[in-house]
Order: sequence, then C-alpha cells, then structure tokens
Amino acid sequence: MSIPSATPVAVVTGASSGIGEATARVLADQGFHVVAAARRLDRLETLVSEIGGTALELDVTDEDSVTALAAVLPRVDVLVNNAGGAKGLAPVLEADEDDWRWMWETNVLGTLRVTKALLPKLIDSGNGLVVTITSIAAFETYDNGSGYTSAKHAQAVLHRTLRGELLGKPVRFTEIAPGAVETEFSLVRFDGDEARAAAVYEGITPLVALDIAEIIGFVASRPSHVNLDQIVVKPRDQASAGRFDRR
Repeated sequence: MSIPSATPVAVVTGASSGIGEATARVLADQGFHVVAAARRLDRLETLVSEIGGTALELDVTDEDSVTALAAVLPRVDVLVNNAGGAKGLAPVLEADEDDWRWMWETNVLGTLRVTKALLPKLIDSGNGLVVTITSIAAFETYDNGSGYTSAKHAQAVLHRTLRGELLGKPVRFTEIAPGAVETEFSLVRFDGDEARAAAVYEGITPLVALDIAEIIGFVASRPSHVNLDQIVVKPRDQASAGRFDRR
C-alpha cells in the first residue's frame, strides 16, 4: 500500500456503495488521493481499481479498526463521515434495543471514533475539512423513526459542537443533511426486503448518490476561508421527512 505524502488525501467512510462510493469517484476526479474505507473490502478494491486511491477495511464500530486506519495514513486533508444507516421502522413501544444499539454505534460513536482519530492529521494539514453526512432526520422527527432520528440528532450535535470547539484551528466543518436518496439505505433498514425498500421511493423522483457526492465535491473545492456550515438537500417531491408528492 502506498499513500503519497505530497498529494491531498481524502478519507471516505462507508465507501463501498451509495453516497460513499459516488463521493470517492468525485473527489478522485478533483485530484485527491482517496482512501476508500468500509467493511466490504472486495467492493472497495473494485472501486480503487477504477479511480486509483487506496482501499482500507474499516468497521467504525470497532476501536481497533479505526486506530489501524489512522496509523497508516501519512496525512489527511478531507474526512467524509458517511458510514451510517438505519435499522427497522417501529414505534417506541415496540422498539428493538439491538436495532437502536446498532444505529447509535454506527452513526454516533462511529463518527466520534473516526473523527477523533483523524482530527490531529486534519489540523496538521493546515486546511482540513470534515464533512459529516447526517440527514433531515437530524432536524425532524417522524412516527416509527425514533431510533434513527435520535441517532442522527446526536451525530449532528457532535459535528456542530466541533465547529465551535475547533474555532481558530485550520479545519472546516460541513454538515450535509439529505432527504430521500435512493441507495442501499432502505434495503439495510428493512433487512433486504426489496419490495418494502422500493415502496419508499414509489411515485417520487428521489435524489441519487451522485447528487450528494457533487455537493461534497463543491464543498471540498471552496477556498480555505469559506465554511459551508449546513446544507439541507431534498428532492423536489419532498417537503419534510414524512411529506411527499407521490404521483
């Protein structure tokens, strides 16, 4: 494995599919050496064979895995906290604690572990950027979604707190909060139930992964004095977390 010390390095978590994979492609096109990190190493290796960069296995719920990632990186200029997801769609009275535990471990503590591990390198770069992919669920609640919305609220609070705590340091923080994006997200939420996942996007034109990736590319290309604090992006057919114009 060779990660050039002179080329700007962008680390993208959850890069094996969806927004993460699309972001890796966009940032590679912009000249970054992309470190594509996720659990599914075979997919990452296919990705980097097409775009260049480095594939590294990463489980954000495992402290040792995160430590190993940080140890092999000579520098980090951009971190995209994309790893996350939802499990289930149940009312509070029927909440599955294992689903909640997974969502909090992945979305909240996973973001905490990776950001803590890489922040010193981001600051040392002299112009670091942390992009955290939250959700409109970080701003709203909806019935049966309390496990996911609570985790996304917490992830967003973590990110927004860092904006103040590191004020004056050479690192920027951007939160991107997407609405409905058609990726593997709903397949994961519904344990691979394709029909149920497809129904989420029925009758609307959802966002696609590239829509979000291009926004991340725009953020990463801004001059060092420009901090895009929050970007909320939804398809035209969506007004809020639970309100859609379905045709």
